[in-house]
Amino acid sequence: MCGIVGLLVKTPALRERLGELMVPMLIGMTERGPDSAGLAVFGQPLPEGERKLSLYSGLTEDGADFNWLGLSHELKSHLGVNTQVEAKGNHAVLRFGLAPEVVKRWIKEHYPKLHILSTGRSIDLYKDIGTPAEVAARYGFSGLKGSHLVGHTRMATESAVTPDRAHPFTAGEDFCLVHNGSLSNPNGIRRMLEPRGIRFETDNDTEAACRFLEWRLREGDDLETALQRGFEELDGFYTFLMGTPDKLALIRDPFACKPAVVAETDDYVAIASEFRSLAHLPGVKHAHVFEPAPEEMYVWNA
Repeated sequence: MCGIVGLLVKTPALRERLGELMVPMLIGMTERGPDSAGLAVFGQPLPEGERKLSLYSGLTEDGADFNWLGLSHELKSHLGVNTQVEAKGNHAVLRFGLAPEVVKRWIKEHYPKLHILSTGRSIDLYKDIGTPAEVAARYGFSGLKGSHLVGHTRMATESAVTPDRAHPFTAGEDFCLVHNGSLSNPNGIRRMLEPRGIRFETDNDTEAACRFLEWRLREGDDLETALQRGFEELDGFYTFLMGTPDKLALIRDPFACKPAVVAETDDYVAIASEFRSLAHLPGVKHAHVFEPAPEEMYVWNA
């Protein structure tokens, strides 16, 4: 059992309050996921030639004392690239004007315990062990700004409680997924994708779904087509919530065993596993509130 939350604001003024509105949603899912939590937030994209990485240093020897400024200086020295780094404890967002694969390869060679959480022009990602309230306070979630976000609280059932197995999962650029449920064929998905050059980093079943959908996007599918292929290939019980730079998407398996509720107004679309995480939102009494149907796609544009 896990908890998912999502929030997309339609009114530009609410982008300043995105994190403030989200934190009670995330904390409201504590009983569904007390061991770890995380979120991905999407904001104004960087210029085409720039990228950013979300990084986690908790597995390094220095942990929260990791020398992020030193990393920036080393990248300048070795790759000749200027970087900007914004650190929050053992997380940091590193911005640069170079092909991301070059920077990621260098980081993996020189700092193998520094975990790369996400890559893109729009996405920032934070996830860690702890209750939702602890993780939200640790990384200042209430101050986050943007157009939409995807969040998760985890109760581990099929893999260890570690930061890299917390949600959201990402693959490729500017794509993330959170999951409530369990897949019965993640190993089959891995066997299908690995010969195609898809590399896995954990044994979490959610990663298999994430990499399958991102692979379909990479192969040229639009999001809706990728999700339809997911209905055909991914077996199990699931509610998936996905974020891209300009969309928020929600699907449930054909049996709809895992709960979800949506509240939509002229100002926002809010999604959670239970309504209690939506009850504080402004104007929710007048929202269109509904339970998503099984094997249907719900896609909202940011």
